[in-house]
Formats: sequence, structure tokens, C-alpha cells
Amino acid sequence: MSSRINRRTLVKGTAGAAGAAALATSSVYHVPNVIARQEKTPVVFWTGFTAQALESLQRITDEFNAQSEDVEVTLEQIPPGEVTDSARLITAVRGGTGPDVYMLDRFIVAERAATGLLTDLTSLLEDNGADPSLSDHIGFAAAEATYEGAPYALPFDTDVRALYYNRTLLSEAGADLEAFDAANGPMTWDALKEAANMANIDNESGDNFAQMGYVPYFNQAWHYTYGFSWGADFFNEEGCEVTPNSPEMIEAMQWVYDYCAELDPSKVQAFIQAARVPGAPPQESPWTQNRLATMVTGDWQIAQNREYAPDMDYGITYLPVPEDGMESATWAGGWSLVIPEGAQQPEAATQFLMFACGEPGQRIYTEDTAHIPTLLALQEDASLFEERHTFFVNELLPTTNNRPPLPVGARYWDDMTAAFERIWLNEEEPEPALNNAKDATMTLLTPFCPIG
Repeated sequence: MSSRINRRTLVKGTAGAAGAAALATSSVYHVPNVIARQEKTPVVFWTGFTAQALESLQRITDEFNAQSEDVEVTLEQIPPGEVTDSARLITAVRGGTGPDVYMLDRFIVAERAATGLLTDLTSLLEDNGADPSLSDHIGFAAAEATYEGAPYALPFDTDVRALYYNRTLLSEAGADLEAFDAANGPMTWDALKEAANMANIDNESGDNFAQMGYVPYFNQAWHYTYGFSWGADFFNEEGCEVTPNSPEMIEAMQWVYDYCAELDPSKVQAFIQAARVPGAPPQESPWTQNRLATMVTGDWQIAQNREYAPDMDYGITYLPVPEDGMESATWAGGWSLVIPEGAQQPEAATQFLMFACGEPGQRIYTEDTAHIPTLLALQEDASLFEERHTFFVNELLPTTNNRPPLPVGARYWDDMTAAFERIWLNEEEPEPALNNAKDATMTLLTPFCPIG
């Protein structure tokens, strides 16, 4: 990567303190040909993506620039952070130095739109012959990109979570691989726990693990993962209240609490801490290092394994269930492209949004990263999905859950995440931790009620 001072001064923010951010030069992933840009309208595109995802975004940007006669996009990588941290963007927009295009996790679009941070895309899409209802996208992705009936984002991709397992590590530990075979349906969480713990190996000093079978809060093993599995409903629309403390969610979090308690929470944390840093490269993951036998993650792991662990013998199966006979439940997320309020080139930025989030861009990203396109037409193209990927598209996507798109979606995630951390560290019992999460989120949600 190279660095230079751009036509705009970028603002470096800190989590939760947008107003206290300091001016800083951004990191530019790719420097396009200056001569080629002179007659084109410049568009600045910010993303916190890293590794393969960043490379794919650069490919999309380059292909857009090559075919565009009047717009030139510069992709700029901002330091990665938690997905709900928009402090850097907020500070830049307030200072009039924001980008023209921003990569935003789709489930927090409603919250950012509610605070006036994003541009309503209705007229921009209509002027370019596009449907503002986003009817050509998956329904839940379109809903997440919409606030009060208006589109504030274009869906870029989606993804689904599943259980990955390393056949070699489990076999060496003496675990029964038949239980992991997707053809046999989902196993129970307790069965996973029993098999995974067989693969735990202490280091020489005994104060850490050299190898683990499963870490119940690593990668995509989030609060939502367990909640959906146990049948929790995270939002009561009629009562306009978040429900992170439902009996099903408390039971799910108790399973995580007990799992960590049996292994020593500090010991589990010591094993996984480095890999949980935002933006940590795939090489830092104990999964890639062949030191973690199972993990919950998304379809994008197929592409990461292909590049970083090509010789690993692994399988993919359904997320476990609380009790035998229950149907496995999973959930999907995904990213979007938005135009921040006050962008200098909204018309030119819209051209890029329609390319990147249209068939050309989504096709590239699916091929490069093994995510799933949100465009319904592309999901019919079997050539985009290798054999492993079809499990996500055909078996999991049709019945997947998604997070409620709320005008406090980011705050809700953060409050549940704080409670989740106290739970897996065994610092607080699930019920009081989740009660506190509800109270914290409701203080911001109430002024928006009723929602709809």
C-alpha cells in the first residue's frame, strides 16, 4: 500500500467519541493513473475492509473506472474497527470532508439514516432508471437498506453462518465425524461441546491452550447466533421494545456461560484474544493455523481457506440445535454502499453504487470472496457457486433469519455485545446482563416508537 495526501483531509475518529477525533491522512489502497483522471469527476470511496475483501473492492473499482467515461473512483482504506463504529465518518461529514461513497454494515443503515448521516437515494436512483423499492434484491436486504420507506443504501452482498469443522483435528482427538456430517442433520450444542472438548490441548505451562476444539464467542458465534438457535425473537414490534432478555435468550447465554466456566474464561480468552482484534489478518486465526477444530463463521471462509489453508481437510454443516429434532436456525448479514450526507459528488457516486451493487460488482465480489449476491437474478446463476457454496445458497439462505433493522440497530448490537462479553468472561450472570442491555437500548429506542 502507498500513502499520500488526498484532495480531502480525512478525519481519524475514536470509538464512541466522534467529536474528539483528530485530523489524519488516510491510507490509500490504490493510486490510479493521474492523467486518466483529469477529465473525469473524482469520487472518493471509503472502506475498512482488509485482505481478500479489500482486493476485490479494488478490482470492482478498477473495472468501473475502465468502463466509465466521466467518473473516476479512488478506493481508500480507513483503519478497520468494530462494524458499529462510524465515528470517523461522522466527524468527517460534520466537517465537510466526508467521502462520496462509504461501505456500511447494512443492519445499521436505519440508525445512521435516522441521525441524518446518509443521503436519501430515492431521486438519485430514479434519475438513473433504478427502482427505489430495491425489488430486485433479497427482501430482507432491501428492508435493511430502507428507512421510513426510503432507500438510504444499496445492498452489496449477503452471507450465512454455518459450522465449520477440521476433520483432521477431530479425528486425531477421537471424535465421531458422522455427527458433523450435514447429511445427518444438525447435531446438538451439547454434542458439539463434547466432541470439541476432546480436541483441547494445554500448552506446556498449562496456563493457556495450545489447541482448542471450539471457542463459543469467536468469529460469528455471536449473541444473535445463539439467540436464533434457541428461538429468541429480538424485537417486539407491537410493543415497540427490544427483547434481548427473553427466556430463550437467557437459556442460550447460559449455555455460553457454562461452557466458558468449565474451561476457565481467562484461559479461553488468552487463547483467542489476538485473533479477535478488529482487522486481524486471516493468518492470525487459530483456525487457519490448524489449532481450532470447529468454529461458527460464514460462507466467505470458503475463499479464505482456499487462499490461506488450501491443504486443510474440513467440512461445513448446519449450526447445532439446543435439542434433538429441532430445526437448525441461522442468520444472514451483509454490507451496503451509502452516500453520506453532504457528499461532493452524489450524482457521480450513484453511478458507482449502481455498478458495484449491480450485476458487475456483485458478480466480481461473489467470485472473489464466496459471499452471496443480494440480486435475485444472480442467485440463479449456478456458475457463481462452487459445490461447498451451494450448501449456503440452497440449504441455508431460504430460511435464514436477519437482525431487526432498527433506528437503534448499532446501539442494540453494542449493548448486547457488552452483555455477551460479561457473560463469556463469567463476570455477570446472563439474566441481569441481558436486562441491562435491554434498558440501555430502550433509552434510545423509545423516542422512535411506534416504528413502521
